[in-house]
Amino acid sequence: MAYFDAASAAPLHPVARQALLASLDEGWADPARLYREGRRARLLLDAAREAVAEAVGCRTDELVFTSSGTSAVHAGIAGALAGRRRVGRHLIVSAVEHSSVLHSAEAYAEEVTEVPVDRSGAAAADSYADALRPDTALACLQSANHEVGTVQPVEAVADVCRGAGVPLLVDAAQSLAWGPVDGDWSLLTGSAHKWGGPAGVGLLVVRKGVRFAPQGPVDERESGRATGFENVPAIVAAAAGLRAVRAEAAAEAARLRELTDRIRTRVPALVPDVEVVGDPVRRLPGIVTFSCLYVDGESLLHELDRAGFSVSSGSSCTSSTLVPSHVLRAMGVLSEGNVRVSLPPGIPAEDVDRFLTVLPPAVSAVREKLGAPPESLATPAATDTLTVDSLGRRCPIPVIELAKVIGDVPVGGTVRVLADDEAARLDIPAWCEMRGQEYVGEEAAERGAVYVVRRRS
Repeated sequence: MAYFDAASAAPLHPVARQALLASLDEGWADPARLYREGRRARLLLDAAREAVAEAVGCRTDELVFTSSGTSAVHAGIAGALAGRRRVGRHLIVSAVEHSSVLHSAEAYAEEVTEVPVDRSGAAAADSYADALRPDTALACLQSANHEVGTVQPVEAVADVCRGAGVPLLVDAAQSLAWGPVDGDWSLLTGSAHKWGGPAGVGLLVVRKGVRFAPQGPVDERESGRATGFENVPAIVAAAAGLRAVRAEAAAEAARLRELTDRIRTRVPALVPDVEVVGDPVRRLPGIVTFSCLYVDGESLLHELDRAGFSVSSGSSCTSSTLVPSHVLRAMGVLSEGNVRVSLPPGIPAEDVDRFLTVLPPAVSAVREKLGAPPESLATPAATDTLTVDSLGRRCPIPVIELAKVIGDVPVGGTVRVLADDEAARLDIPAWCEMRGQEYVGEEAAERGAVYVVRRRS
């Protein structure tokens, strides 16, 4: 098997594994106690905090360890909003933030402004400037997107926020393995299992001078900002893993970028009707994402799994909610048949070449099962308008049915697709852009919606 889902969880780094095993014998005691075993655990905890603080670029007394990256985000947003409650409860987030940020926004903020992103998934500093208000208590921006790898303009946004006196929280989970986050940010979160450390270790940094009021019952541990007994062995392993991946980062980034460039270039040449998404230049080294027309994402992931490849997807057809990825939706790109390849450090180039060999027949097999249309259009019929009833049909069926009949209307004729699948709202306009057809718009219907497409050629 070739593991291509490091953006979800990176394999445990060998150095982190060694540190974990060693510290299980030395760091099991309560680091708050004064006896010998407690002092030994405290020394290990303090050394780990110093190592991580150095890697992040902060003071040791600004950093606390949490039980996960998600809990760090929750605590950071809740505490920052509470600390600035006299200013207001208005929160700014980008439309492509991790779900932990968006869920925290729903739970803790009174008003939330979502800053839009462009088609590459990048937010703009000007958009944050426009969203700022007198009652803005906090702004959030990820350092790099977890689904498409696009690097965000944190430094520019931090300058905008700093000028307005608003703290900026940066979710740096995806980027900390590659280096510290630039810019004058105020709060930062991370997660060890994203950089090759063990799961169950997160970090929260709150810069000195930032108003912060921890929420929930008071706990004397971790400066009162994170609750519960510190998992010292896991924290030691997380720190060792971060130092190890940072030492390898420059060389490994160059190697992984060459491999992902190979995928970005070769996939559209090997597989017809594919859209590669995300910024082609300002992106993380190991992530490349693409979407395939007329493909059920879940079926494609199963085909690739059987062929020996573990990948992820933002397609609604792989989700129990049947709602497409909020990231792909915000970008306005195709969501059906979505594949995210995120390469872990050390992955052999041969695995990437084998993936490029396996992918085309896997996509073809899924398209054949779903009855996808041939590339050429049918001979036009006399009718100017056709209606396709796709109610109750899930992605990618509404788009497949549209593609099958677009050639049955003359140039200038329209096809009306009736669908109640949420993904159709995103995928039909994306199909029109990919195939050179005109998306007229959406009309209300008693059930679902009607998507109107005009044939251009």
